Amino acid sequence: MRGNGFFIFFLAAIIVILGVLSIYSSNYQKEGGLWADIYKRQVIWALVGFVFFIIMSNFNYRRLWDIIYILYLLAIGLLVMVFILGIVRLGAQRWIKLSWFNLQPSEVIKLTLVIFLSRYFSSKSEDNVLLSTGRLGIIRGFVIPFIFVAVPMFLIIEQPDLGSALMLLFIFMVMLYLSGVRMRYLIGFIISGLMVAPVFWHMLRDYQKDRLMVFLNPNIDPLGAGYTIIQSKIAIGSGGIFGKGWLSGTQSQLHFLPESHTDFICATFAEEWGFLGCIVLLALYFMLLRKGVSIASGTKDQFGRLLAYGISFMLGMQILINLAMNMGLAPVVGIPLPLMTYGGSSMVVTFIALGILVNIDRRRSVF
Repeated sequence: MRGNGFFIFFLAAIIVILGVLSIYSSNYQKEGGLWADIYKRQVIWALVGFVFFIIMSNFNYRRLWDIIYILYLLAIGLLVMVFILGIVRLGAQRWIKLSWFNLQPSEVIKLTLVIFLSRYFSSKSEDNVLLSTGRLGIIRGFVIPFIFVAVPMFLIIEQPDLGSALMLLFIFMVMLYLSGVRMRYLIGFIISGLMVAPVFWHMLRDYQKDRLMVFLNPNIDPLGAGYTIIQSKIAIGSGGIFGKGWLSGTQSQLHFLPESHTDFICATFAEEWGFLGCIVLLALYFMLLRKGVSIASGTKDQFGRLLAYGISFMLGMQILINLAMNMGLAPVVGIPLPLMTYGGSSMVVTFIALGILVNIDRRRSVF
């Protein structure tokens, strides 16, 4: 592993280390063996992710073209199995227990859809690298791919997991734009979505409505739905310029900040490492995403280009939403911060995505 591959792994490894330190800090004073071992599990998942990173960086990404429909059906099958075998946590049924590992299929379907849409909107021949989607009609250029996206969206909404469902929608819209589908289809879709938004409001569960309302004004329910956002902003603000120091964050140490090792890991990090630490973290993410965009723009293979752009966007959007969520600039929707949030599914899928990026970079000179 050399060049861009080593650089991507180096950046990812640093982010993982910062995440493990934050997870350990947020839980080391909590009682019980589960909390004492939680950072160790994150290390194990990071090592498993690294193994998949090595495998995918040496796996010809063009083979994904042939197997993506099978992968899509398997991912849909996993989403269906959630309703049959899934475990319930915090009122949501999103995970399938596999021995000591809890698989979250909604994380798997994100990357699967990026690969699927990259194939759908790409030329079939490796020699034909010109875009042809601009000539597709509304049925082939919009309706059919939207159906493939709508199926997992519906299953994820029913878990319920509105944040991951919206992520699939964002991925679909960006892939439409990148593939050169006629802009009037995309603009019409956005306008239609805004028009029917009031209808979807009545379809939301009560806690989802509460989250949207406290996003506008957390103080309307400071001890209920708005509590986490308020505590997150307190944690970030109390970190100041230099932070309180590792293991010294009062909001997380005194358990004021709920979910300090998952959705709000960024607030935990900001409290202990301060503004300067956050700048370093953002710089690491920026360099990682910039490298992904650079790989995408440098390959001539249409499938590889769309795939690299799609992966970069998928990771970038999750970073943006999670950071905005922690600062109260977006509703709490449960989107993980890649490579930092506690959880094996997100960690492994992210490393697989990065491995695909490395393989695209290694093979782009062929086309």
